[in-house]
Amino acid sequence: MDAESQMREVKYAADISSIREAEAHIKPFIHQTPVLSSESLNALAGRQLFFKCECFQKGGAFKFRGACNAVFSLDDDQAVKGVVTHSSGNHAAALSSAAKLRGIPAYIVIPKNALKCKVENVIRYGGQLIWSEPTMQSRESTAAKVLQETGAVLLHPYNDRRIISGQSTISLEFLEHQVPQLDTIIVPISGGGLISGVALAAKAINPAIRVLAAEPEGANDAAQSKAAGRIITLSETNTVAWWW
Repeated sequence: MDAESQMREVKYAADISSIREAEAHIKPFIHQTPVLSSESLNALAGRQLFFKCECFQKGGAFKFRGACNAVFSLDDDQAVKGVVTHSSGNHAAALSSAAKLRGIPAYIVIPKNALKCKVENVIRYGGQLIWSEPTMQSRESTAAKVLQETGAVLLHPYNDRRIISGQSTISLEFLEHQVPQLDTIIVPISGGGLISGVALAAKAINPAIRVLAAEPEGANDAAQSKAAGRIITLSETNTVAWWW
């Protein structure tokens, strides 16, 4: 099955049921990350602020939640041939780590301009590197070739129900176990896998909660797309944040 066919087959509309299933899948493997607060920042904001510290998650990012759920959602016949993705950062390392836990191959298509530390993380977690040119077209075509050669399962960094459901477990921890009185959540938007899942779970738990999307002004493709009513692709970005 080619990459396009796999994408058509995978529903990426998650719901509270798939999110709770994800929680059960990943609970043995993830950290329940801490929530911290700061009196200094509270005073500056005039609000009580709580920070969900996913920097303390395995792999250093929330990406491990989605990758872990996706890998452990596969049946044995699917899993034995491994998984493949294209990523320049945390998703690549997270998928490598999750695949290693299950004992299956992880084929990671990564652009030649990826940060050295990100590449080293993939290697450390046992992912098999396949280089691509630093363009989305090259990444996708290289991943499609790997799929054809290996029969592995494509796990997209964000357009995948299993990934979205795994990321969503942040809301379950936050609102059901740690800070149930929250009235607003601010979430980085990037590719959308995190905020879509967090919003789904948060609204299912508390329909009145506000969910705000945040992105750097120098990489505000989502804000521009919403204003234009169509997808806007930026020719370049200006931000200290590194794209998944």
